[in-house]
Amino acid sequence: MVSGLRKTALKAVILDIWSDSKKNIKHPSFADFKKALIGARILRIERRGKLILFYLSNKKVLLVHPKMSGHFLFGKWERTEDGWKPQGQGAMEDPMNRFIHLIFFLDKGMLAFSDLRKFARIELWDKSELGKAEILKGIGPDALKITFKEFEEILKNKRKIKQVLMDQKLIAGIGNIYSDEILFMAKINPFRAANSLKPKEKKVLLGALKKVLEKGVELSGSSISDFRKLDGRRGGFQDIVSVYQKKECENCGGPITRRKLGGRTAHFCEKCQK
Repeated sequence: MVSGLRKTALKAVILDIWSDSKKNIKHPSFADFKKALIGARILRIERRGKLILFYLSNKKVLLVHPKMSGHFLFGKWERTEDGWKPQGQGAMEDPMNRFIHLIFFLDKGMLAFSDLRKFARIELWDKSELGKAEILKGIGPDALKITFKEFEEILKNKRKIKQVLMDQKLIAGIGNIYSDEILFMAKINPFRAANSLKPKEKKVLLGALKKVLEKGVELSGSSISDFRKLDGRRGGFQDIVSVYQKKECENCGGPITRRKLGGRTAHFCEKCQK
C-alpha cells in the first residue's frame, strides 16, 4: 500500500477533504482535521508495522491504520445519488472498492479510502507531539527490520509461536495469512511454545519470516477478501500461498489441519510442521 501511495500521492497538495464516516477520525475533530490538512503537501510516506504515516509540509503527521478492510485507491470518481462512482470502466468497479468513506482531493487526482467494515483508525498530530499518539505506542520492532538478537529475545515468550508472531506489540507487521505461510516454510507447528524453539529453528524461522513478507510486498499483498491495490486491482500473494486455506500439503500430500488459536484459524500440516 505504501509503495503505491509513494508512486501516486507523494509530493501532492491536499486541496479538499470529504467524509461520510467522521467517527473514524479519532484525533482531532473532523473540522480541525480538515482545516489543518487543506493546503498541506505530502512530503514523505512511511510505514510502521501496519500503520501508514504521511509527513506533511505543515509539520503535521497523518496516521492511518487500515485495520481489516481499509485500503487506499487513486483515481477519479463522481458523486451520484448512490455514492461515488468511478469515471470509466475497469478495476475500480470491483465491489470491494465501493465502500468509499473518505476522499482527499489532491492536485494530482483523488485519493479515496474504501473501508467495508469502517474499522479504520485515522489521526492527525503535530510532528512534535507524535509521541502522545496512543496508536503508535507499544508497536514492536518492524518484522522486515528485526535483528536476530531482537528475535531471540522475543522468542523467550511462553505463548504459542503463531500468537507471538502476530502480536503487534512484539513484532509489527505480521497478519494471519503470513504467519501461517511463515511457519509452513520454516516447518514449525503453530501450536509450539515460542520458547521451545531450538537455535537452528529460530534462524530458519527468521529467514522464512523475511522471505514471506518480502514476497508479499513484491506481489502487492493478499486479496482473499477485502484488500485491493491503489489502482483497484487485486494483490497477488493469495495466488502463491502454500498452506493458508489449502486442503492438501504441497510437500507430503497429507491433509492441511485447520484449528482455532487465539481467535484466529491456524492452517498447518501436522506431518511436516513439528
